[in-house]
Amino acid sequence: MVLTGHCLCKAVTYRVDMDAPLITGYDHCDDCQRQSGSTYSLVAVVEKDKLTLNGPVKQWEGKGSSGNSVWRLFCSECGSPIAHDPDAAPQIIALKAGTLDTEIKKTLKPDTEIWCASKLPFCQEKLAKPFEHMPE
Repeated sequence: MVLTGHCLCKAVTYRVDMDAPLITGYDHCDDCQRQSGSTYSLVAVVEKDKLTLNGPVKQWEGKGSSGNSVWRLFCSECGSPIAHDPDAAPQIIALKAGTLDTEIKKTLKPDTEIWCASKLPFCQEKLAKPFEHMPE
């Protein structure tokens, strides 16, 4: 099986040649809150070399806690966030899991929370593997 998804307007599509994400979880960092317009971003971390991305993607460069760049990928047509790509971990990319095809995202089992230091106090759900910042 492969993981597939697309942006809101379907101009950007992707395929990941993996059966399941390496990690599925909530990213509570302030940047993800702002990019998602919500309390956290549901992410599906995959191997970058297994990802094929098609369509008009723009990138915005921010800085992560490591001081390295974090590239925010989004559709240049509808603005949907697609992924964030941290230079500090070049082998992985974190897909915005809401962009996965519907039947695939229904099967996700988030168990990890990162950047709990930025978790908003009214978010009461607690997953099995919480990390104050990034996992090592």
